Amino acid sequence: MFIRMDRRLLEAARTGNLQQLHKLIEDDPLMLNTVALAGGETPLHIACTAGHHNFVKEIIQLRKQSAEELNQNGLSPLHIASGNGNIEIVEELLTIDHHLCLLKGREQWIPLHYASVKGRLQVMRELLAASADSVAEVTAKGETALHLAVKNYQFEALKILMEHLKRIGKEDILNKKDEQGNTILHLATSRKQFEVIDLMHKNQVLARIAEVNSLNKEGLTPLDALLIFESEAGDREIEGMLRLNGALRARDMPSLPQPLTLNHQNGAAETDDQSRTAQAQSPAKGLIYYFTYDHIRDSPSKVRNTLLVIAVLIATATYQAVLSPPGGVWQDDAGSHTAGESIMGFHKPVSYRIFLFCNSVGFFTSLHMINVLTYGFPMRLELQISMLALVLTYDTSMTTIAPSSRISTYFTVISAVLPFVMPILTVPARNYLKRPNSEAPVTEEAVA
Repeated sequence: MFIRMDRRLLEAARTGNLQQLHKLIEDDPLMLNTVALAGGETPLHIACTAGHHNFVKEIIQLRKQSAEELNQNGLSPLHIASGNGNIEIVEELLTIDHHLCLLKGREQWIPLHYASVKGRLQVMRELLAASADSVAEVTAKGETALHLAVKNYQFEALKILMEHLKRIGKEDILNKKDEQGNTILHLATSRKQFEVIDLMHKNQVLARIAEVNSLNKEGLTPLDALLIFESEAGDREIEGMLRLNGALRARDMPSLPQPLTLNHQNGAAETDDQSRTAQAQSPAKGLIYYFTYDHIRDSPSKVRNTLLVIAVLIATATYQAVLSPPGGVWQDDAGSHTAGESIMGFHKPVSYRIFLFCNSVGFFTSLHMINVLTYGFPMRLELQISMLALVLTYDTSMTTIAPSSRISTYFTVISAVLPFVMPILTVPARNYLKRPNSEAPVTEEAVA
């Protein structure tokens, strides 16, 4: 059964109108319980978003359970107040139960994670005081609050977290790895965050606590993560601090015997650390692994934006080839040619046909990619009209510069067929390339 929040209650929560709230509760004492049955946003969520402290306090007194409920975005009231930095509401919510600090929301985030990302320093201190162990909690991607602070360049937030770890005697949490095997030292060096490395060096964290030669899943140490790119301002100072504390590149680390782990699927014995170190022996391989697409690390939106940029560049390059074909065009009329016709098509008709075909494949495929990647976008009809106009100008230009009717007919057929054939052919081709190679025999060499 779908239950909708009373519009008057919604407005009261948005504006913090206590008088309106009391009147609604007087008319229907079970209103707050009824709203809670619907799931999703509650008046407490809305009041926390709007920052109405007194309204939040009143709702808590009327129904304490509201503080534990998640909205449709996987956020509790304390998640919202922490992210917004509203210290008064955070303190009010914590009077109910300190365990609200450990309430997991979307992707296993707790309130401290949101406060760390936004750099809400007062809120962080309050949450850590209420639950000292919350600093060890990780997200679904294995990130601690320290990982999130470094990723979002929240230096002051990181300082608070490190001071807290020192105070409770759990500085080993600094060496926790996320799903990619990165410690905060990997993240700080890859992002060239001098102040973070300097802080860890001055506090002797690098010397006492940090595992400066820890390998991530790409087989890179923190020093590798720093030097994988060309040197920038400040890199030398960071490298000096790391090396002073014993940091090495993976290729320079001594090869130590590792315990073998049995791969139950193929019976092969492998050593994960050795294989990662072997991958990192070559700087070129390390660079390739660093930029390889990862479905966990790389969000679909970023991938789509990147593909759109690439598709637009290809469409631009292939369209430009129409305006300026190889060898140029004739500048005058003669008995055997006409001004504006392709010189290459006149002298080398076979090569020109190959050029027409390959250029058209690139052009129409890039337009197909743009069409797919913009599916569901606003004003998509206008975009498709623009793309159709682009195709018509492309066809007109190619037909005009063709030096003979035979080549013109050849191109007309190509331009008519490719826009329809490319979307059809790419699906089975993609499925074929991604199929599991189950027919290949498994040999001892293959699993060794």
